[in-house]
Amino acid sequence: MFNFTFSDVSPLIQKYTELCVGNSNIDPELYTKYDVKRGLRDLNGKGVLAGLTEISEIESYIEENGKMIPSEGRLFYRGIDVNDITAGFLADKRFGFEETCYLLLFGQLPTDTELDEFSGLLSSFRTLPPTFVRDVIMKSPSDDLMNALARGVLTLFSYDDFPNDTSLPNVLRQSLELIALMPLISVYSYQAKNYYIDGGSFFIHNPLPEYSIAQNILHMLRPDCCFTEAEAAVLDLALVLHAEHGGGNNSTFTTHVVTSSGTDTYAAISAALASLKGPKHGGANIKVTQMFEDMKSNLTDWRDEDAVKNYLLRLLGKDGFDRSGLIYGMGHAVYSLSDPRANLLKKAVAVLAKEKDLAEEYALYQLIERLAPIAISEHRKIYKGVSANVDFYSGFAYSMLGLPQELYTPLFAISRIAGWSAHRMEELANQGKIIRPAYKAVQPRTEYKPLGER
Repeated sequence: MFNFTFSDVSPLIQKYTELCVGNSNIDPELYTKYDVKRGLRDLNGKGVLAGLTEISEIESYIEENGKMIPSEGRLFYRGIDVNDITAGFLADKRFGFEETCYLLLFGQLPTDTELDEFSGLLSSFRTLPPTFVRDVIMKSPSDDLMNALARGVLTLFSYDDFPNDTSLPNVLRQSLELIALMPLISVYSYQAKNYYIDGGSFFIHNPLPEYSIAQNILHMLRPDCCFTEAEAAVLDLALVLHAEHGGGNNSTFTTHVVTSSGTDTYAAISAALASLKGPKHGGANIKVTQMFEDMKSNLTDWRDEDAVKNYLLRLLGKDGFDRSGLIYGMGHAVYSLSDPRANLLKKAVAVLAKEKDLAEEYALYQLIERLAPIAISEHRKIYKGVSANVDFYSGFAYSMLGLPQELYTPLFAISRIAGWSAHRMEELANQGKIIRPAYKAVQPRTEYKPLGER
């Protein structure tokens, strides 16, 4: 029986890593030769058409005389401009996330009665199984809340009487329960981490039935359960803007792919969570916040445009922050001139920054938003416009709300579960084929050698 220690294994791991890498490098020219769309996108960022959807639409260009002309970004939920959706509930001074969930799932805006009924149904699902908090969350706290959330979702499979039933009524029931329960799992997982790992205090506040999802998140998270109307409104808006973004984003496409195999709801959503965790997807808003913290500590004058631009150029040259060569929060796979979600959130952030007396910090964000596209265009060749994306301002919003960074990406998931659920229902309703794209094999064929001749 083998009994390796870490020191024994380490040289072997290094050896096998070098062997793996040495036999995994593909000549970049082959992608051009075989017309492979890396990342399923062309050079302009346009995605390969892989399916049809009625749930949402992203508009980033217009076509004139066969040419793609960049335009101001627009986002539609079920054909309705998200600008109009947000303007509607903001004008009424009410919360919009529950209404957005209804729209995405059922394809139409609810009446007053339907919205009350739907909100009440979500509220009735807002109770975790007995002992779940103790046995699942408290007994195995994690310093990674996305993994804790994924584990919690997978564990709910064991508490479901019909976990493998993929009929539409059952999947809808499971989806509504997950929409209601993911805020609890996320916040309680943070509280467990804060106590068991960070040495802080541990608070478990039950959600209130009369509160919206945004209100309950702040209620459950804060020791005193208190929050202002403006704080809850900004968080609600962020949830609305993160709820859905077309079928091609990585986590939603993952939902389609995994759903097409016929698997259960909990497995499909945990796969989407695994996708969203990545720093190139849902984890980006944390990187924005950390980048700004580094920036503020390295700049003596936040208003000095030359100093700020030099900092950005250092980032692009992999000589600053995490040396990734990225300015986090700038640019998007689809949008070029503007991200409508960033524009909407920017307005709300401005109001909250004034309330929090953080006008100077908000001005720095505005300055970076203006200078970053200039720095990027000077430093590298770009194929489309670069503008601030939703992550640019969402991180600032969350920091002003006093939310721990560990919860930034789970908050994205709490919102995007609405879109994932709608797309899972759409995939099941249309009874599509299992999704299986092709990969071109470029490894030359070789003869097998017996062990003694190698």
